[in-house]
Amino acid sequence: MSSDDIAHMRAALALARRGLGTTWPNPSVGCVIVRDGRVVGRGVTQPGGRPHAEPMALAMAGTQARGATAYVTLEPCNHWGRSPPCTDALIDAGIARVMIGATDPDPRVDGAGTARLRSAGIEVTTGVLEAEANDVLTGFATRITLGRPMVTLKLATTLDGKIATAAGESQWITGPDARKAAHALRGRHDAVMVGVGTVLADNPDLTCRIPGFRSTPVVRVIADSHLRTPLTSRLAATAQDAPVWFLTRDGTDPARVSAFSDLGATVLQVPASDAGVDITAALQALGDAGLTRVLVEGGGQLAAALLRADLVDRIAWFHAPAIMGGDGWPGVQAFGVRGLDLMPRFRRTCATVVGNDILSDFQRLS
Repeated sequence: MSSDDIAHMRAALALARRGLGTTWPNPSVGCVIVRDGRVVGRGVTQPGGRPHAEPMALAMAGTQARGATAYVTLEPCNHWGRSPPCTDALIDAGIARVMIGATDPDPRVDGAGTARLRSAGIEVTTGVLEAEANDVLTGFATRITLGRPMVTLKLATTLDGKIATAAGESQWITGPDARKAAHALRGRHDAVMVGVGTVLADNPDLTCRIPGFRSTPVVRVIADSHLRTPLTSRLAATAQDAPVWFLTRDGTDPARVSAFSDLGATVLQVPASDAGVDITAALQALGDAGLTRVLVEGGGQLAAALLRADLVDRIAWFHAPAIMGGDGWPGVQAFGVRGLDLMPRFRRTCATVVGNDILSDFQRLS
């Protein structure tokens, strides 16, 4: 494997990252086609998951694909869905060599795509920048293997972990640069999720407000066990402009369910728990609906429920250089940790200065 191979796969991974949040229920995949040292085709999975990256890149390459090398971040599919297998497209185009980042965890593929290419006489190399490719694939892989989307918990707090004063004042703890970064984070996820307490306190829009950042709206998810969200809220009023999904308990007042449905919202009823909805069942419902990457923005009770159930995969924590004190509202409410060995633990993967604030990224310890 040459340094050029690594560079072209990095370019394919950059393409795949551009599609994050827009391709569910499919993964975002990047493909670069190179012939005689020159890039002749580029493609990324399109919004909604079709077309796939490989046919997009092949269409750009045209006849120059014959004898070329394809760099693909995920093993090409080998089954019929709404479109033909990508393996057949690569074979028919005369691709001579395929470099693959990650193996597809979908049991319909999972090595079969690689085997099909090799049986057609194509030279295949797997595991190229595999760790980076798997990182891009995480949401899709989580849905395939665990039946739920990947969960990123986003917190914007003071240094002592507070999100609001005792009087409920919370806007704004972090600065404008951090808020812009938070909108970009929304744009890289399929959905943004909050609890009903956040809706009642802030009446948020939960949209990605960076012009041109993404071509499709983010799905807005509210955990609301009794559908207490006002019908006059911003979320309800804009349900026909951008998707709004409510997670509520089984047996919720049918009149309330009908009222939100009439506004264009989707109501998913799941089993109840003592605290509201069963959060494990709720995430399973989101996975069944096709979501692969969910950004949870609050509040403290929802964060605690997810941590208690061991459902947080990543944390994006914005720290403002300020201290509020013990009478402020914590970013995470109590969730029953009585010993150090019971604390959820994470590893820091990155720390970035964002204006006057710091963004720290964490991943769960496996």
